[in-house]
Amino acid sequence: MDPKFKLYLRESKEDVGVEIRTLSLPNTKDPTHYDSLISEFSQKYKVDFALIKAMIQAESGFNPLAISRKGAKGLMQLMPETALRMNVSNVFNPKENIEGGVRHFKYLLSLFNNDLRLSLAAYNAGENLVSELRSIPPYRETLDYVRKVLNYYQAYKH
Repeated sequence: MDPKFKLYLRESKEDVGVEIRTLSLPNTKDPTHYDSLISEFSQKYKVDFALIKAMIQAESGFNPLAISRKGAKGLMQLMPETALRMNVSNVFNPKENIEGGVRHFKYLLSLFNNDLRLSLAAYNAGENLVSELRSIPPYRETLDYVRKVLNYYQAYKH
């Protein structure tokens, strides 16, 4: 979470009205903060560490509380249906979110015969659309996502 912003939560109090509290969060923008979890799940699911890190950078900028306008949540921006399929009960828990995202991506890699670009496109736009088109969907968001992840991947590999 950007340090110049604060998260406010509403709390209902009987006969008192509404109290507003500030929730302070640690600065999680540090790209090395989740390296041990990324390493654990990259080894467990045999997906390149640098690739997972690149995906997290592109998806959430290492913000475990990120929520997209389409409803994707957490570090790896899991959609609710994907989180459910991957047995992630708390999408804002970094360990659960990373494991669920890596498991899902491993599944996509196997579905698309280890084609990295198609698997990344499917992670962003959905596996059904990519399967139907047999190519990267011609959406700016998906094209930008694939390019961005591949660029981060090259940077993290070195």
